[in-house]
Amino acid sequence: MYQTNTNRLVQLLVVLALIVLGIQPALARTSDGPELPPQCESIGIDEGHKLALHVHARGVQIYKWNATTQSWVFDAPRASLFAEENYFGEVGSHYRGPSWESKSGSKVVATRVPGTGCAPDPSAIAWLKLVSTETNGPGIFKDITYVQRVNTVGGLPPSTPGSVDGEVKEVPYTAEYYFYRAQN
Repeated sequence: MYQTNTNRLVQLLVVLALIVLGIQPALARTSDGPELPPQCESIGIDEGHKLALHVHARGVQIYKWNATTQSWVFDAPRASLFAEENYFGEVGSHYRGPSWESKSGSKVVATRVPGTGCAPDPSAIAWLKLVSTETNGPGIFKDITYVQRVNTVGGLPPSTPGSVDGEVKEVPYTAEYYFYRAQN
């Protein structure tokens, strides 16, 4: 048991060192991003941009009940970002903006590209293409140009009405996020 905990601590320290130094060989994929189904061509990344980082997210989509329109309105995401698909090796967080922030402090804020998106799984939130509007700090999110959200599970608005105006519901979701930089 002591050996296992020591090994995990060493692995965690290596991942943190890579993040702090802005080096991502353990985090970046060597492919050009996810394989997209035909209905998701609109979220393809423009030429001249290269995959920089791929993370797995687990968290919630937050909705507020609007009594006037009798509907749930998306408010914000809140998720942890992980280097591994089994949600090991936390590297950052995702929150309102939408924003993604690394443990080392680098940050990217993005907005959805109009006219893009698809929903290959009707029981999950849409797959998206977002364009960066701001990046800051050294590290894994430095100079990110595009973000893709794919392979989503869950996260849809609640199916039952709220009881009071402003009521908040957090709906669990998972997704993969792919981050790109300009090749120049």
